[in-house]
Amino acid sequence: MELPVHSQNFGTGIARPARITLAAAGMALLLAGCNAAENLTPSETLSHGFVIDQATLDLVPVGSSREQVLLSLGTPSTTATFDSEAFYYISQTRKRPVAFMNPRVTDQRVLAVYFGADGRVSNIAHYGMQDGKVFDFISRTTPTGGKETSFLGGLITGMLSGGAPTANPNPF
Repeated sequence: MELPVHSQNFGTGIARPARITLAAAGMALLLAGCNAAENLTPSETLSHGFVIDQATLDLVPVGSSREQVLLSLGTPSTTATFDSEAFYYISQTRKRPVAFMNPRVTDQRVLAVYFGADGRVSNIAHYGMQDGKVFDFISRTTPTGGKETSFLGGLITGMLSGGAPTANPNPF
């Protein structure tokens, strides 16, 4: 004995043209994110601090007043520690190959504006990192190492000169 088979249409009740239109709209939304060319490059460049451009730097020639420097370049990143005879504008560029990776420092620059006793700009210098040494981009000179010694270097120099450290008999 055969049982009657009842077939049912489990469709959503939406007409065929409406379903096609809905599917096309969904595909258009999915492909919309692939439209921009900058989204296809996964690397990212991050710039922080004072971005130095030549047009702004030309506004403060040697001989400019402190007020003119502040109006043209803005507030410095830092000033000299003991006196305000120098303004330092610091910038850093970092890159990361993919958005989830940590950025790597690719460039660091310091624009130093030195003032004379009269409060006018006496020198402007660009410093950066080149091969791990401080490098002046304007004069293309690298400072030479002087007679700066560390604590350990001074201790070794003192021991090599023949003098043994003497103990204080009464430390109190």
